[in-house]
Amino acid sequence: MRASWRVLVTTLLCFACLLATAQEVHDHPAPERLGDVSFPVSCKPDVQTQFNRAVALLHSFAYSAAEHEFQSVAGKDPGCAMAHWGIAMSQVHQLWEPQIQADGYAIGQQQIAEAHKTGGGTDRERGFINAAALLFAGPEIPYSTRAANYERAMADLAAANRNDVEVQVFYALALVGNASPSDKAHARQKQAAEILEPLFRQNPRHPGIPHYLIHAYDNAELATQGLAAAKAYAQIAPSAPHALHMPSHIFTRLGLWEDSIASNMAARKAAHDAGDIGEELHAMDYLVYAYLQLGGNDDAAQVIADLRGMAIPKTGDFKVAYAATAMPIRYSAERGDWRAAAATEVPAMNAPPHVVAIAIWARGIGLARTNHPNEAMQSVKSLEKIQQQLAQAGNAYWSTQVEILKREVEAWAAQAQGKTREAVLELRTAADEEDSVEKLPVTPGPILPAREQLGDLLLLQGELKLAHHEFQLALANSPGRAGALRGMAAASSSRSTKPNANAPLPVR
Repeated sequence: MRASWRVLVTTLLCFACLLATAQEVHDHPAPERLGDVSFPVSCKPDVQTQFNRAVALLHSFAYSAAEHEFQSVAGKDPGCAMAHWGIAMSQVHQLWEPQIQADGYAIGQQQIAEAHKTGGGTDRERGFINAAALLFAGPEIPYSTRAANYERAMADLAAANRNDVEVQVFYALALVGNASPSDKAHARQKQAAEILEPLFRQNPRHPGIPHYLIHAYDNAELATQGLAAAKAYAQIAPSAPHALHMPSHIFTRLGLWEDSIASNMAARKAAHDAGDIGEELHAMDYLVYAYLQLGGNDDAAQVIADLRGMAIPKTGDFKVAYAATAMPIRYSAERGDWRAAAATEVPAMNAPPHVVAIAIWARGIGLARTNHPNEAMQSVKSLEKIQQQLAQAGNAYWSTQVEILKREVEAWAAQAQGKTREAVLELRTAADEEDSVEKLPVTPGPILPAREQLGDLLLLQGELKLAHHEFQLALANSPGRAGALRGMAAASSSRSTKPNANAPLPVR
């Protein structure tokens, strides 16, 4: 599989090069290969093909390009209510934050109003428009409530249109988008997969079906079921940078690092050629993660050097801020370079607080693991403030994640102070909390899994059997991670000797 994947990626890279030389690149140029979408609408017949193309772009999360296409359809057919639906839905990022930006919210409300004003259409079309309207209801309504209302409306529409591919696919996306990170049974993901798998067999060139299957299977329990969709999606829509990247979500889950690297090299180039910096950074973050698992430190360092030469927009966009912040921190932490971690600076960009927390965590861990526990506790205080801020804002997921980061710093500070029992209890609590929730689609995973850190801590304390057990658990959650593999090997070695409990690990 890996050899054939490399051949595919080489072909896609050559195709991307030809596209770049054949046309001038603007915001998001019209892609050439997007897959096959048939979304019949009661608009003028001469805009149907363009409407299908716009929906194909939407299915590959090429939001700006999709919005432009829907606007073009509306210009050619002012009576096409579904064109306004498409412009509105191009503002909705169901799988990452912010799901609807402030300017997108205003655009969506305006476009839904235009769709209602236009009138006409079929019952099915009005169902799509009325469901979308729920996403742009009053700003006082939390997005989670609006998204739940949208999911129920799409469920009703799907029940009334059981043989309509697009209705079923958009309903499946609503299910995946509303899946709770704390639901380790993955009920919504499995429900979405039950809808999408038979549609995949019947519509093997549809871009949205394998895309949403990958997201449904992007967890430790279901990842092996996502390989078919992962291998298909990039071939279906190679002109969409996101389609080139998405297979790496499954490859990362399964520890297929070479495949992840190939996927993200192609995605990075395509995103760069398209001027999509968010997608480019996303691919670069996954590249750094995979390189480090294979010991490709120089390759990872080159990606980070490239990052430092980029003009990062200070928009506060989570996808951009997270990747730009995480990459250099991964490079320090995965290699055990705690002095570099201790020198981490808070992002200068307008980063969300939970991204700032990652930088504070890195600094705190670095200080603790270079025997500066008192200074590390200053990071704990800062993380506690961010955790409270997120909790008060109703952001339960990231409040929990920052709580985990805080516990990790506390644990390593306690270890540096000789409080070994307290350190283990704190880090075990962090590991249990982290294991109870899923990661978000924008991240390849925690910078350092808490369970893996617990194994490192026990190894430092000379508890080899306990450390081995924790590394086994860490690898069950994240197969192929280099740190856990090294730790398990060290714990298994009969020649292992008890190290100085307060000494930092050597640079990997």
